[in-house]
Amino acid sequence: MNTLVSSIPSPSSGVWYLGPVPLRAYALGIIIGALLAIWIGEKRFTARGGRSGLIADVAIWAIPFGIVGARIYHVATDPQLYFGEGRRAIEALYIWQGGLGIWGAIAGGAVGAWLAARHYEVSFSAVADALAPGLLVAQAVGRLGNYANQELFGKPTDLPWALEIDQANRPPGYEQFSTFHPTFLYEMLWNLAAAGLLVLIDRRFRLTHGRAFALYVMLYTAGRVWIEMLRIDTVNELGPYRLNVWTSIVVFVLAAAYFIAARRREKVAEASQSFDDGSGGQS
Repeated sequence: MNTLVSSIPSPSSGVWYLGPVPLRAYALGIIIGALLAIWIGEKRFTARGGRSGLIADVAIWAIPFGIVGARIYHVATDPQLYFGEGRRAIEALYIWQGGLGIWGAIAGGAVGAWLAARHYEVSFSAVADALAPGLLVAQAVGRLGNYANQELFGKPTDLPWALEIDQANRPPGYEQFSTFHPTFLYEMLWNLAAAGLLVLIDRRFRLTHGRAFALYVMLYTAGRVWIEMLRIDTVNELGPYRLNVWTSIVVFVLAAAYFIAARRREKVAEASQSFDDGSGGQS
């Protein structure tokens, strides 16, 4: 018996035209998300005593590095799409045709932000901490592009919030199903909730030395593991799991290790400051 009582319809197209100019939902989501991340980061950075406008200056470096990194990760993890018999390697450069990896975007963006921090002679960790919640918001908004393109959805389901997918967009073996888990929505909600939690924790414990950024990475990867397990799009696998699941696990562990190590350095710095101020104990 079909228990489906409602579902989420998908847009008929992910591209709209302003005359001859195509307006792509995915690109629009990335742009809006980036602007929100800059705005949130700017508010947080200036609230901590940073120079007004610095985050926007850093973004000019970080965004192009992030796009290049995202494309490199996509091509590196799905090389069969571009290399081999019947493939055209030049298409690896056709970024407008889609294909970006979030891990590459984060890594590339971090490199760009680090270079910018050195150029402007500011603390990279302070910049990263200021940007952390906004990056989660940006990623949430960017997932709307996946919704518009009817891509990266999950396993078939008849839950009330199931996502309707046109038959032409269903992967092989799933043609008989019409509704699927809206993993784009799950990740949107997870990222927004994680951004709110990160802000609350930061206000309570005043995370510094890159710990807010590390917590951002931990929160995101924790959600990405279970969301990735629901997805059915064709990707490379390593053993029983998708490559992105392993990447999430490894990155989570590295971020957690940094979070702990940075806290130890923070305590040493606090103790040193207390001693220099004359408020330390005497033996």
